[in-house]
Amino acid sequence: MELLFGVLLGLYVLALIGLGLFGIHKYVLIYRHHKYSKIPQEQPPVPENWPNVLVQLPVYNEKYVLKRLIKSIVKMDYPKDKLHVQVLDDSVDNTSRLAMRLTRILKEKGLRIEHVRRPNRLGFKAGALEYGLKISDEEFIAVFDADFVPKPDFLKQTIPHIMAKKEIGMVQTRWGHLNLNYSLLTKLQACFLDAHFLIEHFTRNRSGKFFNFNGTAGIWRRQAIVEAGGWQHDTLTEDLDLSYRSQLAGWKFIFLPDVIAPAELPVDMNAYKNQQHRWAKGSVQTAIKLLPMILKSNLSFAIRLEAFLHLGSNFAYLLMAVPAFLLIPMLNLQIAFSVKWTIIPYLVMFFTATLSVIFYYAYTIKLVHNRLWPHILYVPAMMGLGIGLSVNNGKAVLEALVGIKTDFLRTPKFKIESRKDSWKKKTYRPQASRVHFVELILALYFTAGMSYFYLNELYLSIPFFILFQFGFYYIAFSSFFQSSRFVGSKKL
Repeated sequence: MELLFGVLLGLYVLALIGLGLFGIHKYVLIYRHHKYSKIPQEQPPVPENWPNVLVQLPVYNEKYVLKRLIKSIVKMDYPKDKLHVQVLDDSVDNTSRLAMRLTRILKEKGLRIEHVRRPNRLGFKAGALEYGLKISDEEFIAVFDADFVPKPDFLKQTIPHIMAKKEIGMVQTRWGHLNLNYSLLTKLQACFLDAHFLIEHFTRNRSGKFFNFNGTAGIWRRQAIVEAGGWQHDTLTEDLDLSYRSQLAGWKFIFLPDVIAPAELPVDMNAYKNQQHRWAKGSVQTAIKLLPMILKSNLSFAIRLEAFLHLGSNFAYLLMAVPAFLLIPMLNLQIAFSVKWTIIPYLVMFFTATLSVIFYYAYTIKLVHNRLWPHILYVPAMMGLGIGLSVNNGKAVLEALVGIKTDFLRTPKFKIESRKDSWKKKTYRPQASRVHFVELILALYFTAGMSYFYLNELYLSIPFFILFQFGFYYIAFSSFFQSSRFVGSKKL
């Protein structure tokens, strides 16, 4: 029994230390942003002759948003004779019929657009992009997922930056949010993404560290893809994988925070969880694949350390799952110790892992909205959602570590742009796992635990219990309720 207690205590302490280190890194990112935001973005000259550009649109069962996507590409303010559009269609429903009809109409109007069908879905999105490159020859390639609606000036805002210097291999823009105010889930997602782009991408780029193409809303130089070994599909995050391989090959990337490409956020919890599972698992797969090469390289220690923290960031979810399961038995030990001793780990945890997250997202909110109120009220909900995702994403990390292979589960899009739009009767439905049963059990577990510790007057633990309860109840009930809305729909 003593051995078991020692093992559990060791796991608990190591998890808290790990979360604390990731929290400290958030303080570092905030400091770097404050430092580098004072330096204006270098503006390149406008090209005298605009180059030929290939626009790749990888789609799979996107009948609700395909027309919106293609319409936005047609509206681009760019010489039509320099634009080549590929609809890389792997669909297995009537999306293909719609894509064929739209491309035929646009061809008749003089636009160079192709409806590209592969013999199979080998490699999923990565395979489609690689296939499209083989049947084209343009030097610059723009990629847009089906849920994006790029603005007309997108190419003219980005092409000058990638043409400015020959060593620039990729330009990434910031994601916008078409349906930001649709629900609590979309509001929380938006803030997560804003922090990822405005703080992580911005500081890594400006401080000379590696950052990544996000799979869409960016421009690639063909040579940067080729010299990195091309699109590969041995991870679920082909964009992250290619980005690091390309930068290891010596190519430089640029992030443009002021160029925004609007996109549709997932409105269904199961779709969001599938997306997060894919991203978490893919990032760990990429870490396993590339970190040994990065750590052994001649890159500076600062670049290697940031790459380690970036590629390993999803381990925080696995670490978070440890105190989620062990919080109650560990807190129960407080009954046997004095309050003076037990308050120390609380304070350390609060200032490293908790307060850093509050500052991090408060700083993001200030950047986006230029004020904190009332948006700051969403920060506790964001923290709760992050905790609630710990089982779903922790599972993804474990699957990557033990080598369990899974298919690329796409995120269904429903053309949701306002609260008037509904997704509940749409054809597609995301795959639901049984993880939400575990999430519900944990929610009940923390409810019972909070009652117990309240009766024992351990009041310092109450705020943690509230966050854990909200996170697991919110994500579990949303998963149960929303999956029931898709009865009879087509599973993706």
